[in-house]
Amino acid sequence: MFSLSAQPLEGVDIARDLRPREAGACVTFAGRVRSPNRGRDVLQLEYDAAEEPCRREFARIVEELRQNFGVIDVACAHRTGVVRAGEIAVLIAVTSVHRGAAFGACQYVIDELKKRLPIWKKEHYADGQSEWVGGNP
Repeated sequence: MFSLSAQPLEGVDIARDLRPREAGACVTFAGRVRSPNRGRDVLQLEYDAAEEPCRREFARIVEELRQNFGVIDVACAHRTGVVRAGEIAVLIAVTSVHRGAAFGACQYVIDELKKRLPIWKKEHYADGQSEWVGGNP
């Protein structure tokens, strides 16, 4: 499951709909907007994304997870729009029979999302400047 949301992710239970019966482990990750970043005070990020290409690429990542980590289920929610410093920008949950695979798979998901999904972010700084950073395909 992959979703983009303009609504805050605080309090969202990303693992709620994952299949827990056969899973011995469920690892979750919450990525927050940090400040400072690269030596600058960040007030907020502004995310934009191409929804259908994101879904297609996430499906490829899930298939890679099943082949390489043996995961049972995966869920991800990513914010769009304005996300203030300290707020959650991305949530990931991975279930697996064993914890080692779940931890490895969760890290793989966030690393690959940042590399491969068409999600763009604009940093807005305390000094009034802003810039697009870390562009994906």
